[in-house]
Amino acid sequence: MRISGRKALIPATAGLLLLALAPAAQAARLDDAVLDELNFARARPAAYARELRRELNRSDDPAAVEEAIDFLERQASLPPLESDRRVAAAARQHAQAQGARGDVGHGGAGGLGQRLRGQGVWAGLSAENISYGFDDARDVVRQLIIDSGVPGRGHRRNIFASGYQLAGVACGPHRAYGSMCVIDFAGALAPR
Repeated sequence: MRISGRKALIPATAGLLLLALAPAAQAARLDDAVLDELNFARARPAAYARELRRELNRSDDPAAVEEAIDFLERQASLPPLESDRRVAAAARQHAQAQGARGDVGHGGAGGLGQRLRGQGVWAGLSAENISYGFDDARDVVRQLIIDSGVPGRGHRRNIFASGYQLAGVACGPHRAYGSMCVIDFAGALAPR
């Protein structure tokens, strides 16, 4: 049986389309998994501390892990962060631009606020955490909670700040580190 050239192209084109969409679908699943992991840590910090304790001997910075465990054991349970597509779009904008260039950091002064306002979010409180080099939700969140080498443990403080109600997560490729996740937080939203 002979298949015409046009008919043979349809399955090949569909296959290529699926291959092109696979990384985007995988990134979306990672985005959701990171938010789920953040919310688990916020809702059950003592349980999260027990999980960190089981992995203490595998850490490069056991003192930072112990400090994180002590913090989590004292931390009160917090309500979950609500996923917000606009906040996620602001995070995605930063992840895509920074990942393509291989940059690190939060951008210029006011960058997060500008990205949020560009998506129609007028937040009285906002913050951003960025993880580089991890493509597993648990690894991303644990790195940010332990916050090794970060003075003041700012990433941990953002995760457990009671003033944030919304979050948006965008994970994707990073030119220098292989992968990255941007987590934007928003709270005290101004009515529009």
